[in-house]
Order: sequence, then structure tokens, then C-alpha cells
Amino acid sequence: MLGLSPEFKKLNNPILRRTIAKVANLKQAAEIGNIPLDNFINTLREAVGQTRWLNQSDEVENKTGEKPDWIQEKNITCSIDARPLLNRGEHPVDRVILETNKLKENEILELISPFLPKPLIDLLEKKGHKTWTDSISHHLYKTYIAS
Repeated sequence: MLGLSPEFKKLNNPILRRTIAKVANLKQAAEIGNIPLDNFINTLREAVGQTRWLNQSDEVENKTGEKPDWIQEKNITCSIDARPLLNRGEHPVDRVILETNKLKENEILELISPFLPKPLIDLLEKKGHKTWTDSISHHLYKTYIAS
């Protein structure tokens, strides 16, 4: 998997690898790696000696694009930079969930991460939060979360 996308090189971090393996599904992993789902599945199947899967995948969902109106700099009440946490072997999920639960109406949490945090985004959206991610560079993402 590490050779499929530069995004997967972060999985060399054993803490991140164990955490992601517990919460990410194949579609989310493909989105993180910006790989079409069918290509991702076929590569994994071939690696374990299985035949190719012939179905076409859904397009990788793009949550980036034009910034929504609800994101206002003045409403960012909390910013979490996941990079130092990950470098210390910690995972920011619990802290992000704790802080998002504290958000009041119109308040926004900004999450800075070295990869698209797709499993966390899906979890937060299931809990009713709005999210939007800005791809700053290939290795820097800002995800905005609101109630």
C-alpha cells in the first residue's frame, strides 16, 4: 500500500497505522490516497493472489473546492494541529471529538493535518457536524468543523 500514494507513507508511523486500520474502510483509504476505488481494490486483491474485481468504483469524493459561506475566520474558536500530536505518537481523534462537542452555534473548529482525515470527517458528519476540507498542499489539509 505504501507505494500506491505518497499519502500512505504516513502509515510508517505505527500509532497512526494501528489507529487508521481500526477506523478506515477501503473507500475512505482510496479517498485519502486519491486513488479510484476500483484501482485500489484491484491492487490489494492482486497483492494477495486474488483475481481482479471488474466493477467500476465511485469517483473519489471531493470535499474540497470553493469554501462554503458558513466558514468565517472570526468563528474559528479552536484550532488543533495534528502534526505534533502524531509526531509524538498520539492520535488527535479523541481531542477533536471532545472539542467539537463543546462547539456552540456558529463556532468552528479548525483541524490541521498532514493527510485527509476521511474517517474522522465521516464520523463527525454522522454526528451531525458540518465539515469542509481545504487542501493547502499535498501534505497539508485544514478541515473545518461546525455544529
